[in-house]
Amino acid sequence: MKVLAAVLLLLLVTACTSSTPPPVRLKMLASTELADLGPVLAELRKATGVELAVEHRGTVEAGRSLAGFDLAWLSTARFLRGAEPELASSIMTSPVVLGVKRGSRSVLGERPTWADVADRAALGRFRYGMADPRVSGSGMAALIGVATAAAGAPLRTEDVSCDRLQGFLAGRAFDVPDPVGEFVRRSDVDGLVAHESELLSLNASGRLAEPLEIVYPRDGIVLSDYPLMLVDPAHRAAYDRVVEWLRSPAAQQMIADRTWRRPVEPSVTRDEKLRADLGTALSFPDSSEVIDRLLLFHDRSGEGRQVVFVLDYSTSMAGARLAGLREAFASLNGFDRFYVGETVTIVRFAGTVLEERSITVRGREDFDALLAVVASGDLRDNTAIWAALDRALQLARGETAVVLMTDGENNAGPSVDEFLRVGRGEVPVFPIRFGEASTADLDRVAQASGGRLVEAGAKSLLEAVREIRGCR
Repeated sequence: MKVLAAVLLLLLVTACTSSTPPPVRLKMLASTELADLGPVLAELRKATGVELAVEHRGTVEAGRSLAGFDLAWLSTARFLRGAEPELASSIMTSPVVLGVKRGSRSVLGERPTWADVADRAALGRFRYGMADPRVSGSGMAALIGVATAAAGAPLRTEDVSCDRLQGFLAGRAFDVPDPVGEFVRRSDVDGLVAHESELLSLNASGRLAEPLEIVYPRDGIVLSDYPLMLVDPAHRAAYDRVVEWLRSPAAQQMIADRTWRRPVEPSVTRDEKLRADLGTALSFPDSSEVIDRLLLFHDRSGEGRQVVFVLDYSTSMAGARLAGLREAFASLNGFDRFYVGETVTIVRFAGTVLEERSITVRGREDFDALLAVVASGDLRDNTAIWAALDRALQLARGETAVVLMTDGENNAGPSVDEFLRVGRGEVPVFPIRFGEASTADLDRVAQASGGRLVEAGAKSLLEAVREIRGCR
C-alpha cells in the first residue's frame, strides 16, 4: 500500500507541475486605438491563462508615466519620458498616412509630399481632421512628418520650422481624441490623418458613403511598431508567455485580419491592402525638446493671429526701394508666409497714415487684395515713422506682431524717445531697414518690443515673417 500511495503521489505532483501555469491577471496601459484588440486578448487569455486588464490612453499622454502598470502596449516607445521598460517586443506595425475623399484626391496630386499637403492646406484647398498631438501618437506623427519634410533631415530642435507647420495646421478642421468618429459625423472635411489600420478599418466598416483613398506621402511616413513592454520585472514569466503567443503565426494572422495592422511574422498571409509600398520611414526625433517645440507651434496656431505691416510710402521710397518692397511683399503668398485664418493688416504711411486695410486670409483672392493695396502709387512728403507705428499697435488684436518697413529718418510726429516713453513690449516689432533709416533707432524699438532688426530685401522679409510666428 505504501508503494502504491507513493506512486499516486508522484503522479499527482507530476501532473500539477506539467500543467498550464496558473491564471495571472496583469494591469496593462495601452494606446487608445488598441481597443479593437478585445477579441484577440480574449483568445490570449484562453491560450495562456494571462488576463490583461487594460486602461486606454493616447500614446503621448501614456508615455508621461507607466507607474502602476505591469505591462504597456503603445504605438511607439519613443514618447516615454520616464524610466525605460525592462523589455520591449514589437508585435505589429502601422504607418501614419492620409485618408482622402475621392472628390478631393486630385487637389493633392498623384503622390504628394507632406509639403504638398501643407501647401494646399495653407491655401484653403484641403481640410482634414487628425488626433490631438498633445495626447495621440498619430497626431504627433503628422507634425513630425511635416516638420521633417521642411527640414529635409532628421529633426533637431533648431530645425523645427513653424512656418510650414502653420500652413499645415491652417487646414485642420479638428484635432480630437476620436478623430475617426468626428470624421464620420462631418461632411465638410476632405481627409483624415490617422494610422493606416484605422483608415482601412473605417473603409471596411460601412460607415462611409464611399471608401477613403489611402495616400502614402512620398517624402516618408512615421511608422508605429506597437511594442509590448514589460514594466514590472516581477511578471517576466507571464510577459514571455504573452509575447510568444502574440507573435505566433496564428495570433499574427488574427491581428492582421481583425485590426488591419501589419504583422511582424513574415509567414502570415496579408491582404492586398496591407502590401502597399510605404516608401521611406522618417527618422524619429531623438530628443524630447523637439517634441515640446512641435507642440508649442501646434498650440500657437489657429484663428485669431494677426500680422501688421507698416509700410513707408514717403517720396524717398520712389523707384528701386518701393519696387523692392512690392517684390518682397509679393513673395508672401505660400504656405510658409500667410495662411488661411490669419489676419493681415497693412498701414501705409508718409507724413501721416495714408491707408489702413485688414483682411482675414481665406483664399487666393485675399492674397490678391493685399497685393493691390501694396501696389498703390500714392507717395507723399515727410516720414512719420513712430506715429504710424503707434497707430499699428492700436490696431493689434490678440496674438499680433508688427513688421515695419522704412528707408528714412523720422521727420514728423513724435520722436523715438517719445514713442518709447509710453512703454512698449506687448507686441513684437520687426523693422526692415531700407536706405538711410536709422539703425540705432530701429534697433532700440525692436529690442524694447522683443522683435529683431533685419536688413531690406525679399529674403529678409521672409525671415522676419518666419520669426514673428515664433520660428526662433
